Amino acid sequence: MTDNSEFDDPQQRPRYTGLATFMRTPCGDDLKDVDIGLVGVPFDGGVTNRTGARHGPREIRNQSSLMRKYNQSSGICPYELCRVRDVGDAFVERPFNLESSLDEIATFYSRLAEQGVIPVSAGGDHSITLPIFRGIARGAPIGMVHFDAHCDTGDDYLGSKFHHGAPFRRAVEEGLLDPERTVQIGIRGGVNDMDVWRFSHDTGMRVIYMDEFYKLGVDAVIEEARRVVGDGPTYISFDVDGLDPVFAPGTGTPEVGGFTTLEAQLMIRGLRGLNLIGGDVVEVAPPFDQTGNTALVGASMMFEILCVIADARFGRGVA
Repeated sequence: MTDNSEFDDPQQRPRYTGLATFMRTPCGDDLKDVDIGLVGVPFDGGVTNRTGARHGPREIRNQSSLMRKYNQSSGICPYELCRVRDVGDAFVERPFNLESSLDEIATFYSRLAEQGVIPVSAGGDHSITLPIFRGIARGAPIGMVHFDAHCDTGDDYLGSKFHHGAPFRRAVEEGLLDPERTVQIGIRGGVNDMDVWRFSHDTGMRVIYMDEFYKLGVDAVIEEARRVVGDGPTYISFDVDGLDPVFAPGTGTPEVGGFTTLEAQLMIRGLRGLNLIGGDVVEVAPPFDQTGNTALVGASMMFEILCVIADARFGRGVA
């Protein structure tokens, strides 16, 4: 008789079986036995161009069934270090009201913070990071490693100061984000105003444009990011449009000339040992990529973020 005892662990079963959850982890909204909560935020009410990121969490869940237990590069198995669960979606009940939608998302993350659950999230558009900060940045502003083609520190657009091009300006203004402990990596593309990201520079954010990225190289960029954020509480925010659209075409605001998926993985792994308190992957818009590859990339980056956070909070790199 064949011994199939390894299949007692759902993560060891064939990846085409079972219900789709983030990384094939157990799913439920009971937070009492959760250390790291994997969260979907199916909201794209802050998009300024192509909508579709509201469908990101569902497809990232589906593609994340391709993830395995161990990170072969780092040796980290987050599931051996802590209790990881899919805690469901930060579902917005009134999505046609942008400001109240952000309030609803913030309430969800406040509940996670009250229970001591560290969030690793899948968006949704980048406006969701602001309410996440409202929920988890308590007592003092936090630092951030931000991967993106855009600084997202713009101002009012079409009559609203809340949209996916401005979350980090608002976060600084609300005292949630420390600009001097913020590094933005991968910035590029055409602009209609050369001062569009002036807020980042004026407040002391470290902006690494793609030209500088390629002059420095991955290792130097990692060292610079570590220098900027130091040993204080730090969040990782990964917008898939930071990648070249060859690797992630399914996104709302693609910009050619970005970094590769391998460079992204190496940079996230290079954050190991920092005082990490959460992270997100945003702007996966499945309707613009019928192959599913962008969602697979999103799931892969989410797994990388999960690994370094689990190691930081519960492994050898405990902060």
